[in-house]
Amino acid sequence: MELCVALDRPSLDENLELVNIIKAHDLWLKIGFRSYIRDGKRIIDELKNINPSFKIFLDLKLYDIPNTMADASEEIADLGIDMFNVHASAGQRAMTTVMERLKKRENRPLVLGVTALTSFDNREFIDVYGSPIPKKGIQFAKDSFESGLDGVVSSVFESNSIKENTSSSFLTLTPGIRPFGESSDDQKRVGNIYVARNQRVDFIVVGRPIYNSEDPKGSVEKILTELSTSESKSCEI
Repeated sequence: MELCVALDRPSLDENLELVNIIKAHDLWLKIGFRSYIRDGKRIIDELKNINPSFKIFLDLKLYDIPNTMADASEEIADLGIDMFNVHASAGQRAMTTVMERLKKRENRPLVLGVTALTSFDNREFIDVYGSPIPKKGIQFAKDSFESGLDGVVSSVFESNSIKENTSSSFLTLTPGIRPFGESSDDQKRVGNIYVARNQRVDFIVVGRPIYNSEDPKGSVEKILTELSTSESKSCEI
């Protein structure tokens, strides 16, 4: 299980300040809508300058007609990032078109499909998609798998079921992780490291518990220690 730090600070300078504090660790870093719209490619370049070993997850959740999504995916791949995502609800044709376009590249980024946003509760999700999260979320995951994507973005609670309905090697990334039971804020379906481990999650995304901490570096190191401990326990089992 790998840690991905969400860079959601109000300014580029604040994001870079945070990253400079934690730069000793070869982490995944998540750039979302707010940061990318405000800072563009500059933030990617700045992060790589701080530590070339950082891996970048560009979290833009593409959703459009298939050809437009594929065009955008190629532009994203040209940015030199390591992972990005699309909405699985865009459909299998759109996701397949994206992957067919990217497979021509020697070193393409990982592509994940978004199943159900973690801000949704079940009632809100049914209002939009007409089915409960456990049912429709798994269908979106299966659509992503069959379309050739590398994995999905889901809540921590769906990870095991997703792998059981696709493949154990199909990646799951779970946002809204509160490592040690911190406040859930605006997220509805959140979990901690222990839930993530039991659900066989591949990537956990942590934001506010790190950047709102009085000691961000210490928070990152505490999480990494716990992840390492969890991995050791899994190996022993």
